[in-house]
Amino acid sequence: MNIAVVGTGYVGLVTGTCFAETGNHVVCVDINEEKVSMMKAGKVPIYEPHLDVLFERNIRQGRLHFTTKLEEALEKAQIVFLALPTPPGEDGSADLSYVLKAAADIGKLMDHYMVLVDKSTVPVGTAEKVAAEVKKYAKVDFDVVSNPEFLREGFAVDDFLKPDRVVVGTESERARKLMEELYKPFVRQGNPIIFMDERSAELTKYAANAFLAAKITFMNEIANFCEAVGADVDKVRIGMGSDGRIGKRFLFPGIGYGGSCFPKDVQALAKSGVEAGYRFRIIESVMQVNEDQKTALMPKILKHYNDPIKGKHFAVWGLAFKPDTDDIREAPALYMIDALLAAGATVAAFDPEAMNNVKKLKGDSIRYATDEYDALKGADALILCTEWSEFRNPDMDRVKGALKRPVIFDGRNLYELETMKEKGFTYVSIGRNVVNG
Repeated sequence: MNIAVVGTGYVGLVTGTCFAETGNHVVCVDINEEKVSMMKAGKVPIYEPHLDVLFERNIRQGRLHFTTKLEEALEKAQIVFLALPTPPGEDGSADLSYVLKAAADIGKLMDHYMVLVDKSTVPVGTAEKVAAEVKKYAKVDFDVVSNPEFLREGFAVDDFLKPDRVVVGTESERARKLMEELYKPFVRQGNPIIFMDERSAELTKYAANAFLAAKITFMNEIANFCEAVGADVDKVRIGMGSDGRIGKRFLFPGIGYGGSCFPKDVQALAKSGVEAGYRFRIIESVMQVNEDQKTALMPKILKHYNDPIKGKHFAVWGLAFKPDTDDIREAPALYMIDALLAAGATVAAFDPEAMNNVKKLKGDSIRYATDEYDALKGADALILCTEWSEFRNPDMDRVKGALKRPVIFDGRNLYELETMKEKGFTYVSIGRNVVNG
């Protein structure tokens, strides 16, 4: 099939590359000329495990192309995916200006039937708005479909190639047949393609992300309560997760969720509720608790140093909002760094992939280390913000030797309490007893 993908961010680039991998002819379009030139040269502009291999192979085999010209992408397209940003506005609502402008531009250029697919996460009713925008200009038939993505950064390629389910919102039989044909190669093991109306598909994505955000936040609340009563959140988590009705995933406590999806989607769902005259009280609580949780280590740090930390120097491991990505959007580490700097402390940080993105945002306000051990030099304590695999089993003797004092504040509960005690660390984590080395 001939596919066009408008927008080459995380979702667009993974979508285009994975469709090319199953034999389709894909043209990705983006207005950023520098980015398009980079991709034409075979360079992946984002970090996502395994994407580079598929990207290079499909360019080499002539199935994956890039352009800045929308008309070139649409020339033979049967299906057009809109994978454009929907950033939160000041009031929390999703900004649809990029999506609707693309819809208008496509309508002006459309000269044959095609299916327009909302791949971006968009509020309920967006498919109708896109259809109305296209209809202002189009002189041929078309359909608009909602096909939300469920990709996890760090696992996006695997999630796309082997999806748990594919959700397609359309009431057009013609569009349904095309979408079914397109997705069949990805569900050969029997996972479902779930067809529904457009509004239900749009809400499915928001509902899924909001539920997962609530699950994370609930566990963080339990962790905070564990500290108050002397319980161990790791033991509570295992006991809860063994219940099949609850499940083991998304129960790990920490310093809150971040990234491009959960914060934005939860906020947008709450705003959609307000617009519909419905108040999401659970969602409001989730947002507030998560906001507080991002800096949950600060009171612990201040308590350890008896409040003033002006002049203290801290090492921070992890800047991305999660491991296996360079995405720093709403990353808890950034909130922690801001709080430390505001208190008069200095910071040296290391992240395997995200440091360039942080430097663009924060400039020289912190030091960027060459590796995790370099970050420790002269630091009063280590603060862990992202659970990268290479941080899970470091040389603790080397860590201890590099720090002024053997003190670790762990926002991801990476280490065993007994081990830290044996190694002589003062170790402060989330929802567990403090180890005094």
